[in-house]
Amino acid sequence: MTILLLETIHEQAHGMLADHDHTVLADSADDLEQTVQREQVVAILTRGRGRISAALMARCPGLRVVARCGVGLDNIDVQAAHERGIAVIYAPGSTTAAVAEHTLMLMLAAARKLHPIATAVSDNDWAARDTYRGIELTGKSIGIVGLGAAGRRVAELAQAFGMQVLTWSRTSRDSRYESVSLDTLLERADVVTLHAALTPATRHLIGVRELALMKPQALLINTARGGLIDQRALGDALERGAIGGFAADVLDPEPPAASERLLRNPSVLVTPHIAALTDVTYRAMCVRTAANVLAVLRGDQPERESVYNA
Repeated sequence: MTILLLETIHEQAHGMLADHDHTVLADSADDLEQTVQREQVVAILTRGRGRISAALMARCPGLRVVARCGVGLDNIDVQAAHERGIAVIYAPGSTTAAVAEHTLMLMLAAARKLHPIATAVSDNDWAARDTYRGIELTGKSIGIVGLGAAGRRVAELAQAFGMQVLTWSRTSRDSRYESVSLDTLLERADVVTLHAALTPATRHLIGVRELALMKPQALLINTARGGLIDQRALGDALERGAIGGFAADVLDPEPPAASERLLRNPSVLVTPHIAALTDVTYRAMCVRTAANVLAVLRGDQPERESVYNA
């Protein structure tokens, strides 16, 4: 039997899988035919980039489980998996602390214009200190779009900065924070941070209309999924100075094209989808996912909350 990896995973998790079955790392799903006998594949694992499509699953008749070492499932065709009786495993909640901390880091960096200032100092332009003026977060309003585990943790951290927390969620509420409509949140917030899942209903949740509602100096932060934002509309808004800045760990697509204009805008700071890749979280989510995949393959019961049921 073969366990197919579409991306590298933590070495401890890889070792766990290798002890159970032959493991193969494919550069892409298209390399499957050249890499492994597809009839032998019983499990496929990915992280954030490798896509487990219906077509890939159909090419592996013995497939029993597909998994993502992470919290989102937008790169797995979960409907196709369920139709084929294939278990879907992921690691909900495993990235909460790391993603929340990264969100705060991006928010602080954007608020204090860290990227252009640090770049100027690297170019021996100490006088840049008189050019850039950041904003203080104390007393400002933060609008949190999506109240999953990461969104709630960001709310807690933002309160520690003395920020007023506004929230909007399609599915949940938290009585500790003021819940408002999305339009109201966009109109009132000095910082808008996205923590919603990417679904057909939330794709381009932030577009031309929504950007026009934001304050001229408002900051937009995204550590969720790039597809939540209409990037063309965002680029236009930033070039017009319609909002104050954008900081993100995710784009659509990833990696971005070399011509992506957001990357050349001084009001933009982007990190390469690394919010969850800390020493603790990367290992934890990979090991947890591997353990649950092995449970399925052994015929044991995997951790209940790690089994996705549509």
